[in-house]
Amino acid sequence: MRRSLNAVALQLSLLNRRVGARLELKDADFECFNLVFTEGPLTPTALARRSGLHPATVTGVLDRLERAGWVVRERDPGNRRAVLVRALRDRTGEMFGLLAGMNDAMSDILDDHSTAELEVIAGFLRRTLDAGRRATDALGTDGERA
Repeated sequence: MRRSLNAVALQLSLLNRRVGARLELKDADFECFNLVFTEGPLTPTALARRSGLHPATVTGVLDRLERAGWVVRERDPGNRRAVLVRALRDRTGEMFGLLAGMNDAMSDILDDHSTAELEVIAGFLRRTLDAGRRATDALGTDGERA
């Protein structure tokens, strides 16, 4: 089972690398965009913490993403001194187009399972995700223990 999970993680990482390359995004840029898209809007500090990248590196990533039209930095309405990074939906069609094959395949796989089976799978994935987040957080930024 662990080998299978590792193989899935590796394959998805390779897929993300290829999608990012097609979009002309560096690996870190694509990962940060993905975090902002799925979890955002985020402050640059939260993005640095979540990605494990140094804040100065995140600044460069955000500069590139903003120039390419993937994100925008805006004032936080709840704290006028803070900045939030928000994904722009204008470019996501390109990303979804490149992921269409995988999304279609996943729909076919999900259709093969009952609701009860999908609930078990979803619970397993949530617990796996939580374990991964805890392990990531325990390593801290740049490989140092938190």
